Amino acid sequence: MTFDLVLKGGEIVFPGEGVRTGSIGVREGRICAILDAAEKAQGRRVIDCKGRWILPGVIDPHTHIGFGDKENDWASESRTAALGGVTGLLSFWRHDDLGSSTGPWRSAAEARSAIDFGLHFGVTSRRHVAELPALAKRFGVTSVKVYLMYKGATGAAKGFTEVDDALLYSALQAGARIKGGVVGVHCENTEVIPLFREPLKAAGRDDLAAWDEQSPGFLEAENVFRVAFFGEKAGCPVNIVHMSSAESLEIVRRLRRPGRPPIHVETCIHYLSLTRDSPLGPIGKVNPPLRPQADVDGLWEGVRTGEIATIGSDHVPRKRATKGPDIWSASAGFPGLAQILPVLIEEGHHKRGIAIERLAAAVSRNVATLYSLPGKGMIAPGYDADFAIVDPDAAVTVRAADYPSHSDYSPYEGMRFRGRVTHTIRRGDLLVEDGVLAGAQGAAGRYLHREP
Repeated sequence: MTFDLVLKGGEIVFPGEGVRTGSIGVREGRICAILDAAEKAQGRRVIDCKGRWILPGVIDPHTHIGFGDKENDWASESRTAALGGVTGLLSFWRHDDLGSSTGPWRSAAEARSAIDFGLHFGVTSRRHVAELPALAKRFGVTSVKVYLMYKGATGAAKGFTEVDDALLYSALQAGARIKGGVVGVHCENTEVIPLFREPLKAAGRDDLAAWDEQSPGFLEAENVFRVAFFGEKAGCPVNIVHMSSAESLEIVRRLRRPGRPPIHVETCIHYLSLTRDSPLGPIGKVNPPLRPQADVDGLWEGVRTGEIATIGSDHVPRKRATKGPDIWSASAGFPGLAQILPVLIEEGHHKRGIAIERLAAAVSRNVATLYSLPGKGMIAPGYDADFAIVDPDAAVTVRAADYPSHSDYSPYEGMRFRGRVTHTIRRGDLLVEDGVLAGAQGAAGRYLHREP
């Protein structure tokens, strides 16, 4: 049999299972055959993968496309993602009227994105909750996010006046009625934050550590308990997104038990590689904050054991000019789409000895399973031919100028990571070749419609 594409003689990483040497045959955008090392295969295109990992393409579960240059973000950020081995992403879509706005936003993405994409809905009003069942069916969006940090005065400053515990619980009730429904929650007790913030500002503090001290980890952990408890009572799976605190993970450990709805946990690469003591200043401002090294180590242990199931970037493609002039006025969030695999391979595999198949599962199979993405996240016949080919020992030094992102800086600038992405393949099409964007990276990304 002649294949459209053959990935020859690589170390195939089966997420959550293991690694074995072999080749992969692709036809019509799907995996057609997995061949032993001794088997020969002919292909119209053959990529020699000897000494390299063949991983499923990364699916980033946590991005904010449109927060930089709304007209062009889908183009610039999807190509940035491809350079990092990312073949799919899920982005948060927030709007007063989700019914009228989602269709045009999807169409904009279909016209510009080089990779496959889906959406989460941001829930900020009772209207959103009431419309969720119909919206899920219409747009194939079965995951939502509730922003507990937008309670009270903090939310009012952004135009959100209905975020409270009642909104959270009603969203959980609605999520429980949607097949495959998952309610993600940003956990920070914003009502207590001013108690810590005002003395810090009065003392003239303007360092990155002050951002952690104004919203310490236990304020996240308290919200995690509330969300998990409400989820149990509402009969709805919950997802603690961008977990930053080891204490939060300990709360989840205590609450998990057979017979109750799942408590899923996601963290992000910056909580696994940067700390409040990193020399970043205001560009390191993010919500929840960067934490001490002990939290980084505690979260890595959760990745090692599988207690943390998914990992994303929380990518926000704004300009450096928005990150100042001080920690209090800087915008929150920063870019990171292209650094997922390098961070996980360097910090997780090389430094901590975590099996690559465990790390691969957290950014592919587990994401596809949690968010009901059929045909994604696995290396098996019939699945989409989405791959990241990685040289595990080759190093890459991060330079923001090397990416087409709207953002013009990186919190990882100058950092050196082993785990260089050499090729990215989306549904059999070559997006990146030898670390450079290739000819097939036009606007051919598909919308990931999930059936509720």
